[in-house]
Amino acid sequence: MNKSFKPTESELDILSILWEKQRATVREVHEIIQQTKEVGYTTTLKLMQIMHEKGLVTRDETSKTHIYIPYFEKGKAQEQYVSKMIKTLFSGSTSQLVMQALGHHKASPSDLIEIKKMIESLEKRK
Repeated sequence: MNKSFKPTESELDILSILWEKQRATVREVHEIIQQTKEVGYTTTLKLMQIMHEKGLVTRDETSKTHIYIPYFEKGKAQEQYVSKMIKTLFSGSTSQLVMQALGHHKASPSDLIEIKKMIESLEKRK
């Protein structure tokens, strides 16, 4: 698979479900997607087949109902999308991204602790 491949928004919706469930049938994925979007079962099926061809998911074909498993890692997707956001939306400024996130979205106390640890770790490396 091409390392710079970026899943589409619809593919990310499916990957999010698979990352959480770790493995699922098309029907299981479709039922979850239908809670927020109006989409036909055959559309979900076709998209998952395309994702298999692209190497985003693998498929267990040992039973009549195929089980899909995410192959494209969540961390890789996060890395690609955050890098693109920093470059395009924040003019390459990581601090602007962090300030936007912390200024407009409530961080939990545990999130703040993790952020402080990360900053301390980065400061020690320099």
